Amino acid sequence: MSKDWSESIYEKLINEEDARACKAIDESACQEVPGNFVRIILSQFLTNLGDAIINPKVTLPWILQSLGAPAFLLGWLVPIRESGSLVPQLAIASWIRRMPVRKWAWVTGSVLQALCVLGIGLVAMTLQGAAAGWTVIALLVVFSLSRGLSSVASKDVLGKTIPKKQRGQVSGWSSSAAGLVTMGLAAMLFLSWYLQADTGNAFYGWALVAGAAIWLMAAGMFSTVTEFAGETGGGRNGMIEAFKQLALLKTDKDFRDFVITRSLFLCTALSAPYYIVLAHDALGSDVWVLALFMFASGLAGLVSAPVWGRFSDQSSRRVMMMASTGAAIIGIALFLIARFIPELMATFWLMPLLYFVLTICHQGVRVGRKTYLVDMAEGDKRTSYVSVSNTVIGIVLLALSGLGSLTAVMSMEALILFFSVMAIAGVLMAARLPEVTD
Repeated sequence: MSKDWSESIYEKLINEEDARACKAIDESACQEVPGNFVRIILSQFLTNLGDAIINPKVTLPWILQSLGAPAFLLGWLVPIRESGSLVPQLAIASWIRRMPVRKWAWVTGSVLQALCVLGIGLVAMTLQGAAAGWTVIALLVVFSLSRGLSSVASKDVLGKTIPKKQRGQVSGWSSSAAGLVTMGLAAMLFLSWYLQADTGNAFYGWALVAGAAIWLMAAGMFSTVTEFAGETGGGRNGMIEAFKQLALLKTDKDFRDFVITRSLFLCTALSAPYYIVLAHDALGSDVWVLALFMFASGLAGLVSAPVWGRFSDQSSRRVMMMASTGAAIIGIALFLIARFIPELMATFWLMPLLYFVLTICHQGVRVGRKTYLVDMAEGDKRTSYVSVSNTVIGIVLLALSGLGSLTAVMSMEALILFFSVMAIAGVLMAARLPEVTD
């Protein structure tokens, strides 16, 4: 990548005052910021594109159904995809701490994800029934573990290579690009419905092969990040040292409060599927409804993520509070409409609009908490913060996944109201957190 080209892009994305500031990184790393800034954004964009292709909420269920896999396997896709990448991070971090240059952990994770996606693509083209379903599940487990490897390394590399006041913008611009990609996929989905195209298993198989190539491209791009050797303390005692890190939840009050806050903010992600289910009940099951929601999700990420990123570099704590407050208001509004103006639910614009605003709020929570976590710790402590936080959140996510069973005793809109209460509790917890941007 040309240095002049990367510096030109960097100057366009970062305001002049922030571009001169190099807080929390050393002078040698500061010289490489423009190139690293662009390379990390491009790497994250490519992985976001790959994620859109292997979406466990859309693509994988569709493929498993078309292959005749057992229906009960469909319920495992999202928990494995999300928690599988979070729970093992405490153990993964003990290995990463031994690495003076940690970008190679990210590259390794990306290559492994590529191989798993390639495997799923081959399954789509060659296997059927239970054999196909169980093979996809096994590959998804390895994929998720590999994602956890990249997750721990990415935040540490970001903290070593990108100064404060700019880290939120990395996440923001990456998420914005992902939103644009999602809009494109939604347009393709709508076009296939309009043209009544016949897409067989081979189509999905080759799409996943393309996804594998994208992950390899991401690995190649991230390998060019200029990262100087850092500390390796705490990595020589293996799992014993790793589990000692759990003591941070007891000894570090600010970190403990952040983990509790982040747990409460999971409501913005957990509530989203119920918006789609309610829309399905109100608008029908035509593919254009799904395409409309995908487009709304992509547009929300495209327009909001860079704004949230810039705001996060000023105060990531306030971003989390504002975004979660917005999600709570949307949930309460949906509950009131469903209870008192139910006929409004059948209008084609209401649910996509509410989902659009919810996704904007979710983007704010994601960008804000990522930036806050990277900024609150420096040096080798950052790896511990990331791994402990993600491990705990993975366990909490598995526990909260059972909340869906509450629909047996309450309506979906009432469950969404419950998530809104969680969001408000998260805002109150976030108000107790210290500012970490400066």
